[in-house]
Amino acid sequence: MQRYKRREFIATASLLAASPLIFAKMTDEKGSSQVVHHVFFWLKNPGSETDRKQLIEGLDTLRAINEVKELLIGVPASTEKRDVVDNSFDVSELMYFESAAAQDAYQTHPVHNAFVEKYSYLWEKVVVYDMLVL
Repeated sequence: MQRYKRREFIATASLLAASPLIFAKMTDEKGSSQVVHHVFFWLKNPGSETDRKQLIEGLDTLRAINEVKELLIGVPASTEKRDVVDNSFDVSELMYFESAAAQDAYQTHPVHNAFVEKYSYLWEKVVVYDMLVL
């Protein structure tokens, strides 16, 4: 049986004691952990400045939803071309929510539903990445 030095034992015991708390924060889908919601849009008419402007105006209406703590709207940056960079999208939105429950409420909010109904004719493809902040 391996013998631990006092410091190693305390460090290991502390880590084991904290691990359920860390794991609970990572897996708490409906708890208080912040959620980042990143959406990428590809337009049906990719070169259309009018369509891009309309989509951006539509995304801006989502600021009225109380659950949205921060909303950033952007277009692809002219950064260095690299194999790992995908800048094929036309418009992107990045939202912050206080919790997964807040993000769920956003999904069914009348302003969000109106946005989808009014502007979905503009896009050909949408990809969403949701992230639970650790």
